[in-house]
Amino acid sequence: MNTTITYEFPLNERIRVFIRLEQLFQQFLHFSAGATASDKRAALSALLDIIMIFQRNDLKSEVLKELERDAKTLRNMAEQQEANVSVLLEISLMSKKLHAVKGKIGINVMQSELFQSIAQRSTIPGGSCSFDLPEYHYWLEQDEHIRLKNLQQWSQPFDDIRIAISLILNFIRNSGSPSREVASAGFFQISLDKDMSYQMLKVSVDKSILCFAEISGGKHRCSVRFMNPSVDNIRPTQTANNIPFTLSCCLF
Repeated sequence: MNTTITYEFPLNERIRVFIRLEQLFQQFLHFSAGATASDKRAALSALLDIIMIFQRNDLKSEVLKELERDAKTLRNMAEQQEANVSVLLEISLMSKKLHAVKGKIGINVMQSELFQSIAQRSTIPGGSCSFDLPEYHYWLEQDEHIRLKNLQQWSQPFDDIRIAISLILNFIRNSGSPSREVASAGFFQISLDKDMSYQMLKVSVDKSILCFAEISGGKHRCSVRFMNPSVDNIRPTQTANNIPFTLSCCLF
């Protein structure tokens, strides 16, 4: 049983987008496995958000840059007999797959007329009701194998990049060396080495501590404030207690 809560804070826009996508992919996979119409609605909502992020960003290029950066790091570590060869091979394979993809990832998904109509109505609160989209209502009432087949078809273009993002984020998360720290009166500040390309901060706090961590800052200096949750419409306030926590500065 996990006894801690971990808060992650990305230190650049690329990792920020990757973490958002990771969460959306997890939601899509979770709700796709559900058998109810509400599950399938939630899965499609997550997929629409994924597509919107892809439309706004050149994610194929960003992922390839990060994979090459990680591969370079692993090759340097190999000289010291510390590299994980299997991870390096996995990165190489994933890079080849993404290089082989022609055009913008997921652009063909919107060619489905049903999917286009759902996307158009999703901008309206409650806009995908049965009387708005009878074809969608019909699809939601189909057998599970039909709905799963369609969801897999729509999500398949994103499979490789989903795996690549998971690989990148796991590599980054495992690169940090945790240190025990104390936030005096709920406040802690850290200055990061300007010569090091830190990608993420992780703050882990025991669940028995009734505060949440609010992290802010940039790539050179960050602060952590431990806040008392809001109660009866009172805004969260910084705790006056000294809070022990674990800090990881993730580099790769």
